[in-house]
Amino acid sequence: MEISGEEDKEEAVTLPKEVSKISISDGNKFVYQILNGPNEQCFENFRMDKPVFYKLCDLLQTRGLLRHTNRIKIEAQLAIFLFIIGHNLRTRAVQELFCYSGETISRHFNNVLNAVIAISKDFFQPNSNSDTLENDDSYFKDCVGVVDSFHIPVMVGVDEQGPFRNGNGLLTQNVLAASSFDLRFNYVLAGWEGSASDQQVLNAALTRRNKLQVPQGKYYIVDNKYPNLPGFIAPYHGVSTNSREEAKEMFNERHKLLHRAIHRTFGALKERFPILLSAPPYPLQTQVKLVIAACALHNYVRLEKPDDLVFRMFEEDTLAEAGEDREVALEEEQVEIVGQEHGFRPEEVEDSLRLRDEIASELWNHYVQNMSTF
Repeated sequence: MEISGEEDKEEAVTLPKEVSKISISDGNKFVYQILNGPNEQCFENFRMDKPVFYKLCDLLQTRGLLRHTNRIKIEAQLAIFLFIIGHNLRTRAVQELFCYSGETISRHFNNVLNAVIAISKDFFQPNSNSDTLENDDSYFKDCVGVVDSFHIPVMVGVDEQGPFRNGNGLLTQNVLAASSFDLRFNYVLAGWEGSASDQQVLNAALTRRNKLQVPQGKYYIVDNKYPNLPGFIAPYHGVSTNSREEAKEMFNERHKLLHRAIHRTFGALKERFPILLSAPPYPLQTQVKLVIAACALHNYVRLEKPDDLVFRMFEEDTLAEAGEDREVALEEEQVEIVGQEHGFRPEEVEDSLRLRDEIASELWNHYVQNMSTF
């Protein structure tokens, strides 16, 4: 249900361009006409191809999470939800298009959201084909992906705004995610206040009941916001990345290239579900669920249709590499102190540092011996 008063403030909205191509004599036929029209209309309006859409309907019905009602079939219920999160529209605009009351739109939106959340764990299961780097990087051969935090806009009451105001003064939730190199999310932790440090959120992800699991003998790469720890390989601090004269500098350069994978993953997520680009007027719990549900559906589509339009936009070879040559000076690292906060033993932290040094040494030695391959 929307926050009271938000409907009165609603600005004019622009409906998807494909809507104008559909002759709507009765709003109740809107979904039927889209699903029986060209596949492009389904993708534009519901953010996934028709076979993927229908399979999701079947899955939710088979699991007993959604059912047909006298007035609205499951296809229409799912369509309402996807239309809202896929175009960041408010209830008023959607109810006028679908010709249902605001209460009906809100009720089915929440029903579908809870249904997706109920099966979201299935969509976060590791993909056996993407446990290692797709480009077979022999130096980071045990790397299973990237971990990073992102700030998603959030709407909260005046009394709650303090903790959610981030360092830039914006109201956000700090979302930690682990992504593989094939644009999938392995783990997502949403709902932390925007003022929480990235390190705090990672600590929570490693200690909560449903915690972030790092496969034995594997690791994620993280950026300079995090220390180098067992299971998490960070760049060297205090080392620039615009030169290739030292082993540490070369390591940081290669590390930065790999780290871009998570930005491509989040880019595809927000392109498909732009509701994450601005704070929707829902209760906080619903806003947190929306992040999880969007990531779960992102994974679902990636498994069912890995080459759809959105994913093609964010494949590595078509991604614009902004700021590639910018020099980055990282703050001094305090690994021993932070590492102990995680409960890791000092020798475990030392092992993780040694692993990083070994990778850097291999990179440098190969560069010196085979300069033409770099």
